[in-house]
Amino acid sequence: MEEHEPSDAPEEIAIVGLTGRFPGAPDLTTFWQNLREGRETISRFPEWEREDDPSLVGARGLLDGAERFDAAFFGMTPNEALITDPQHRVFLECAWEALESAGVDPARYTGSVGVYAGMTNNSYFQSGVVHRPDLQKAVGALQTMMGNEKDYLATRTAYKLNLKGPAISLYTACSTSL
Repeated sequence: MEEHEPSDAPEEIAIVGLTGRFPGAPDLTTFWQNLREGRETISRFPEWEREDDPSLVGARGLLDGAERFDAAFFGMTPNEALITDPQHRVFLECAWEALESAGVDPARYTGSVGVYAGMTNNSYFQSGVVHRPDLQKAVGALQTMMGNEKDYLATRTAYKLNLKGPAISLYTACSTSL
């Protein structure tokens, strides 16, 4: 058996903050409670909503409150928030909540905080923003693109939260959208 001398080098640790939003659960506590109780939290849609396309599945996981976003808190104008994909907005809120959970204040923390992010395909732009040239003009083409393209999720979050670590957007097909 080999003996090791004690090291004077400090041990590095990672502090992990957790948060989450799920269909029927605005937080992790409710999510786990729903799982324990076997509660179904998928929204079901009546057949008349699928008359135009009977191949559509009449169920979907919807997040409550995704439209409630404190734009000013994140340094955004109301128009910028409105043009931004809800996936970006919810992720930004969750990133802030995770920092709070970890006890990290980005304004005072001098260490490295990284963002590794992914989202599903964006339908928000095609279904709504594209029909609002007035909003696109008000915020500009670059802001419109950054608020909707999935490639900007991590870097935009790092910028908005003043994080100094790596900011990497990554995608693994359908597992990213989970």
